[in-house]
Amino acid sequence: MNVADVRETEVLIVGAGPTGLALGIDLARRGVDALVLESAGKLFPGSRGKGFQPRTMEVFDDLGVVDAIHAVGGTYPIGMIWKDGERVGEHHMFEPAEPSEDSPYNRSWMVPQWRTQEVLAERLAELGGTVAFHHEVTGVVQDAEGVTAHLASGRTLRARYLVAADGGRSAVRRALGIGMTGEDVDPNPTLVADVRISGLDRDNWHVFPPRGGDDLLAVCPLAGTEDFQVMARFPAGSEVDTSPDGIRKVVAERSHIAAEDVTEVRWASDFRPRAALADRFRAGRVFIAGDAAHVHSPAGGQGLNTSIQDAYNLGWKLDAVLKAAAPAALLDSYEEERRPVAADMLNLSTAVHRGEVLRGKATRQLGIGYRDSSLTVESRDAVGEDAVRAGDRAPDGTVDGVRLFDAFRGPHWTLLALGVEAPGGVGAAVPVVHGGAHGAYGTGLFLVRPDGYVGWAGDTPAGLDAYLGRFGLSA
Repeated sequence: MNVADVRETEVLIVGAGPTGLALGIDLARRGVDALVLESAGKLFPGSRGKGFQPRTMEVFDDLGVVDAIHAVGGTYPIGMIWKDGERVGEHHMFEPAEPSEDSPYNRSWMVPQWRTQEVLAERLAELGGTVAFHHEVTGVVQDAEGVTAHLASGRTLRARYLVAADGGRSAVRRALGIGMTGEDVDPNPTLVADVRISGLDRDNWHVFPPRGGDDLLAVCPLAGTEDFQVMARFPAGSEVDTSPDGIRKVVAERSHIAAEDVTEVRWASDFRPRAALADRFRAGRVFIAGDAAHVHSPAGGQGLNTSIQDAYNLGWKLDAVLKAAAPAALLDSYEEERRPVAADMLNLSTAVHRGEVLRGKATRQLGIGYRDSSLTVESRDAVGEDAVRAGDRAPDGTVDGVRLFDAFRGPHWTLLALGVEAPGGVGAAVPVVHGGAHGAYGTGLFLVRPDGYVGWAGDTPAGLDAYLGRFGLSA
C-alpha cells in the first residue's frame, strides 16, 4: 500500500502500540481495509509493558502469533531479595499454576513491549496490513457517513470508523471531549529503564527493599534479550533523573551493583502510578481502546492485556457491520462489554499495587466474561454451578479427537454440539464440532463467538437460528 495515495479507508487505527497492531491484525485477516497511523517515526522502543496473562496468550493463538511470542519470551524468574549485598530470601511474584487441557497457557509469559510490537508488526505486514509512521492525528470530525482525521501535516484521511489506540494522553480522546475519571494509586514517582548490567545473574528478579523510606529498587532480566528492566520508586514530590548518569547513580546507591556495571541505558522514562477510566469508550463512529480508555498501575500486569482484549472484542464487530452482516447497533456492545471489564481490571491492578491481592487466579484473566451482555443468551433450564455458561470464555479441550482451540482459530463462529444433535443446515453458516459430553462444557449446544466467548447456549436448537440471524449467519 502506498500510504501517500490513501485518502479513504474502512477503518483508521490511531496508534501502533500493541492495541492498534492487534486490531490491525484482526481486521486484516478478515479482509477489512484498515490503516494503522503512528505519530512517531518508529515503534515504541521500551519495555514499559512486559507480561502476558494466559487469556492474552489465547488471543495470540487465534491471531497466529503465539509461536512467535513464545520464541522471543520466557517465564518470569523467581524474585531474589537482597540486603547489604547478600541474598536473604526468595519471593514468588505469582501464585503457581500449571497448564491444563482447558487452559493450555495457564501462566504468565514475559516479552518486552518493544519485542511484542515487532512480532505484531511482522504479522500485520504478513497479512498485507500497513503502519504509516510520522502520521500524527490532531483532530477528528464526524458526519453521518464517516470520520475525517486531520493530521499535523495538514493532510486529511477519511474512514467509515476510527479507533483511538493512541495511549493514556490520547489526542483523539481529548479532541472528542471524553474525560477520564480516576485516582492516583501512589503519590510516589517511579523510574523505569531498560539497561545492560554486567556481573548480575539473569536467573532472578532482583529486589532491593526500601531501607526505611521510599527507595525500592527492582532489577528484572528481560526474557529473550540481554537487557534488564530497572524500576526504582522515589519519595512523593521527587524529580526523577532519567539520564544515564542518574540511573547509574540510583542503582549504585540502592544496591551492591557498581555504577560502572550499568554499561548501557537503552530507554528510560518515569511515571506516577494512576488508575483512570474513560467516561465513554465510544463517540459516534470513533472508539477508544487500550491506554486511551484505561490507565493502570503496572503492578498487576493487567493494562497491556486488557488493551489487547479491547481490540479483540472490537475487531469482529467492526467486520460484521462493515460487511452489512449485522446492524450498526452491534457496535454499541463494545462499550457495554469492555468498559465494565476495564473497571474491574483497574480495581484489581490497584489492589495488587497496594499489596491487597496476590498475582494469582484473577490476574490471569481467564475468568473474564460477558454473562450480562445484550449479546449473551443462555436458554438452558438447568446449568451446573461450575459448568460453562453463555457469556463465559470457551475453554480448550479435545472433542472426538478435535482440539477446540484449533476449531475456534480464525475469524469465524463455531458451534459445539456435545451430546445432542446439531440442527441441519447450520454448518453452512458456521463450522460445527460434534462430540459427546465434555468435562468443562457438559452437554448441549454452544455457539462460540469469533473472540472465543460463548454467545448462545441451549439444550435444543430452539432460538439458535434467530440468534444467528442477528449477525447475518442464519442457516
